[in-house]
Amino acid sequence: MSQAAARQSIKEIDTPVGMARAHFWAPPHPGGTLVMGHGAGGSSWSPDLLALTSLTEQGWLVVLVEQPWRVAGRKVATPPAQLDVAWLAVMAALTCARGGLGRPWVVGGRSAGARVAVRTAAAVRADAVLALSFPLHPPGKPEKSRAGEAALVTDAGTPLAVIQGEKDPFGNPEQIRNALGRGAQVVAARGTHSFTKNPTDVLAAASAFLSPLRLPPDGRQRR
Repeated sequence: MSQAAARQSIKEIDTPVGMARAHFWAPPHPGGTLVMGHGAGGSSWSPDLLALTSLTEQGWLVVLVEQPWRVAGRKVATPPAQLDVAWLAVMAALTCARGGLGRPWVVGGRSAGARVAVRTAAAVRADAVLALSFPLHPPGKPEKSRAGEAALVTDAGTPLAVIQGEKDPFGNPEQIRNALGRGAQVVAARGTHSFTKNPTDVLAAASAFLSPLRLPPDGRQRR
């Protein structure tokens, strides 16, 4: 299947903190759903998130979610609690109108979006979580660890993959492994917190994590 075969659409979703926007890349016969959120800066999609849209070729329905603050044109992200509220509202809307948005239901995001995903994974009954550039701590402040947020996923026994830049100032792959233990699958990628302009290694790592989760074309669970 070529990526051109994927049907693209956009849906606006009202949340308690403003209007969010969901961008869909839907293959003809989805074998699972991947929903990803963006980071705390920028007004356009990062190369790594855009790269994930090619997972439609493997049967994944890919949804990229814009938080209300970005839809409204603001440059600074809202506080974490408001990000979670908006994300939960979007997930509820997608669940109610799921149709082709079937399980496995994988959620995730990059940077701040990854934090939102791990904090809310249990609430949205995620089957797995994909975190890109998880900000383990603020740059230069390793004592302010956010490992406890990711532990909400691993402690629940939910599969978690963290794809981390080799030189990420928010925590390199080794620091992530030490903080999260064996409960998470940690993969090193080229670059820093933003990876590289051509993040083919990020896509490959995401594909390797997701492939065993995806339903085959006949819709039956693998044994």
